Amino acid sequence: MEEVEDYIADNTSAAIDYTYENLGSFCEKSNVREFAKYFLTVIYCCIFFLGIIGNSLVVLIYKQFRRMKTMTDMYLFNLAIADILFLLTLPFWAIAASYHWIFKTATCKIVTTMYRINFYSCMLLLACISVDRYIAIVQAMKAHNYKPKRFFYSKLVCLCVWLFAIALSVPEFIYSTEIPSFAMGNDTSVMRCTMVYPSDVSHTLKMSVLILRLTMGFAIPVIVMICCYAVVIRTLLQAKSFEKHKALKVIFSIIAVFVFSQLPYNSIIVLKTLDAASLTASDCDTIKKIDIATQVTQGLAFLHSCLNPFLYVFIGVRFRRDVFKILKSSGCISHGTWAKYMRSEWSAKRCSDILETRSSGTLSL
Repeated sequence: MEEVEDYIADNTSAAIDYTYENLGSFCEKSNVREFAKYFLTVIYCCIFFLGIIGNSLVVLIYKQFRRMKTMTDMYLFNLAIADILFLLTLPFWAIAASYHWIFKTATCKIVTTMYRINFYSCMLLLACISVDRYIAIVQAMKAHNYKPKRFFYSKLVCLCVWLFAIALSVPEFIYSTEIPSFAMGNDTSVMRCTMVYPSDVSHTLKMSVLILRLTMGFAIPVIVMICCYAVVIRTLLQAKSFEKHKALKVIFSIIAVFVFSQLPYNSIIVLKTLDAASLTASDCDTIKKIDIATQVTQGLAFLHSCLNPFLYVFIGVRFRRDVFKILKSSGCISHGTWAKYMRSEWSAKRCSDILETRSSGTLSL
């Protein structure tokens, strides 16, 4: 007999599991499905369109206006690619939430694995960016002396990130499949895409997969970011420049958005992991409330892929200018608006910010 992993404990996408095998009895979740039908469909579509526009602009700017010259450039470009590939999986989950899984098992494996690879890549690349900023600011002189090697290392790091993310996503490729689910409280079954473990797979292995996802998908990236940015903040506070205030605001924004978007979702995952380990016991009503809470926090967590371009790229003077150039060349803004923007840029006391002057655009490109 096969064991079905609840999609919320699984921390995969919106392939909704409306039964809960650990109860030993049927837990009817039609209200969970009804909520997902409207909430997840809308939120996934909004995140998809906003994220695709923002991250596509990043890729377009790199292609049209600049070559990748620094470690930050390499990380930001790969982050935009990972975000785009991640966002491309959302339409499948939006359809699954509003109807059911209408695709085949092969598509289920590909989409679920693609989702997981790019989810890991995004989180790990955010950690790499924080390390790069630490090196560029705290170790500014060494970073300048080893600039050519740092760019080579950034390529190597990005390659390792992608390979590591692929390795971590192997369980999704092996165990993801479509299965029928009697979700409506009657004899009518609908298909869903989820992970199904064979009976010979040990419980320890399943728990290891869940813990690994939680660790690599949140715990390690957030610890690295907080540690690196804490030292960066201390260094900036010692700097005698009015520009440090803008840099500090950017750093605090990055940390705050990451924690507040990822912490609620991963806290729910901890509860689901403990429940899967039989360390807690939940009745059907509690499970349904947790399921709905997971859907809400999952939408909040996915929103981070829309915010990455604005947090890491568009706050920079040069990138913002390049966006206006694209808008002007495509006819989206008039020549008068372009001229007004350029006058405002020159009249303001702008120097990018402290990060740009010290690290070739590590904070504000």
